[in-house]
Amino acid sequence: MKVKILLAVALCFAAQSFGQDSSNVRTIGCYVMGSAVSVAVSDSYAYVANTIFGLRIINTSNPANPAEAGFCITPGQAWGVAVSGVYAYVADLSSGLRIINISTPSSPTETGFYDTPGEAWSVVLTGNYACVADGDSGLRIININNPGVPFEAGYYDTPGSAQGVAVSGSYAYVADGDSGLRIVNISAPASPSETGFYDTPGSAQNVVVSGNYAYVADWNSGLRIVDVSDPANPTETGFYDTPGGARAVAVAGTKAFVADASEGLRILNISDPSSPTEIGYYDTPGYSYGLAVSGSYVYMADNDYGLRIYEGYGPAGIAGDPLQNANLKIQNLKLRVYGNTVEYSLPQSGQASIKVFNLLGQEVRTLTNEFKSSGVYNLQWNGRDAGSRRVASGVYLVRLEVGTQSTTAKMLVVQ
Repeated sequence: MKVKILLAVALCFAAQSFGQDSSNVRTIGCYVMGSAVSVAVSDSYAYVANTIFGLRIINTSNPANPAEAGFCITPGQAWGVAVSGVYAYVADLSSGLRIINISTPSSPTETGFYDTPGEAWSVVLTGNYACVADGDSGLRIININNPGVPFEAGYYDTPGSAQGVAVSGSYAYVADGDSGLRIVNISAPASPSETGFYDTPGSAQNVVVSGNYAYVADWNSGLRIVDVSDPANPTETGFYDTPGGARAVAVAGTKAFVADASEGLRILNISDPSSPTEIGYYDTPGYSYGLAVSGSYVYMADNDYGLRIYEGYGPAGIAGDPLQNANLKIQNLKLRVYGNTVEYSLPQSGQASIKVFNLLGQEVRTLTNEFKSSGVYNLQWNGRDAGSRRVASGVYLVRLEVGTQSTTAKMLVVQ
């Protein structure tokens, strides 16, 4: 048996230190899964669109230790998700809109579907309708009054490739790729018509509307703030050119939160829409595709690093305790994996546990769980589970926990 390292990167470090990759933001918890691209939050659950496994339902009642409650495998590639009542609405790319009953989170089941003509990238709900950004087939308006038998009420074929959609009042705001922001009147769902547009400089991926402004995540051009008080004549008020590729945006009060692809989470002050400024960031370990904000938490769909839960403090969020925040800067766990060796360092004494998990989040084995003084330690894993059985070849997660802090690394086992 040979154990090799695939890569060793920090995946999740709840309420822990800040390095050069963060400012005014701390990690609360995470749930590792592959291909997480968007997320919606309702009550104590996060609903994650996973391109490989469909809809994943994560219990976040304890944000520091989220756990999967259930899942529903969709036939296509889940890219977008919206939740209302006991139903989750999944934009399933080539398989259109899927409607999933989530009344029992441990066993969600598909209730109905509508196979849109294009590729369903995202979905937003308004009354008895689901508005779907359907790629080259534009905006599709689906009647969901009967979730078991949804049907198309109308559509508007936008000039670009519809990637994201938001609804405010009688208008749908479509992030239309290279054709920018399109504003569509949907007061008559059977015959929607374009009212106005603003051609953003990049490729519009996602949009939210708050008050008189549309906030557009514009690939290669950051966040664009567009005044839509006159839908027939939208004009850009301000912008912030984020360092990565803006994929998604959420707005809460005077803050905008941007999923910035390889550059992670960016938090902007938008109290003056003409001059947004960055007040916090976190360089997430993966590729940030989608996010949602609920209360003081930011829920990030971070591709192969799963669901990440963050919290801003100081300028970027809650007031925070300055002493606590200062302590966080020096309390840094370290973990690395090489060969079959796990090396870890503790900045202070405490009960330290190291556990091995598979990619489904199931515990495979506890390597140690004992009180340790501050210092550097190492141990080996022989590739066997708690019952001394050889594990299957593949990627495993090695997780170090000390008190409220944790960090995780990946290991590849080849039998």
